[in-house]
Amino acid sequence: MSDNATAAANNITWHNHSVTQFERWKLSGHKGAIVWLTGLSGSGKSTVANEVDYMLTSKGKRSYLLDGDNVRHGLCSDLGFSAEDRNENIRRIGEVSKLMADSGMIVLAAFVSPYRTDRDAVRQRVAGTNVQFVEVYVNASIETCEARDPKGLYKKARAGIIKNFTGIDDPFEEPLKPEILLDANSKSAQSLANDIISWLEEHKILSVD
Repeated sequence: MSDNATAAANNITWHNHSVTQFERWKLSGHKGAIVWLTGLSGSGKSTVANEVDYMLTSKGKRSYLLDGDNVRHGLCSDLGFSAEDRNENIRRIGEVSKLMADSGMIVLAAFVSPYRTDRDAVRQRVAGTNVQFVEVYVNASIETCEARDPKGLYKKARAGIIKNFTGIDDPFEEPLKPEILLDANSKSAQSLANDIISWLEEHKILSVD
């Protein structure tokens, strides 16, 4: 942290809100939560998250999808793909997701997020806030993802055009104990989305009871 940032951090105070978290959640009709989908590029994270978003909206629930590519058009447009930039990318998304979930949104965060420590840091950030962090491992093998290669990224990575590409020349650290483990090698996006909805219903995220 720079000297200027340290000085600023020492001169700020948390401002408490008159509207409580429960009041916001009651207005939404359900709890706030962060549903964090992680997996290799091409595993289907965004497709599944988009389907879940549609299904939740159809049920009258307040949800929002944060997609890795979309976020890099604005909030994280200044970041690259080095380990340091990936860390900052996930930190920013975690903070935004925390605020949105506190307001009563079900946040669907679809990011490769290859490093376990970065994902765990987001989980720790919401610990004690009543916001449930739901880690979803969209598990598709590198062979499956490379065969799909919807954006042609694996081909470019193999050719050396793209550097630091997860799964090729940068590691992906699998979740150790995800709340939801999805088999994305063979099951459809619709089926995987249903699995997530079922988990949310079973764990009473979709109500304020």
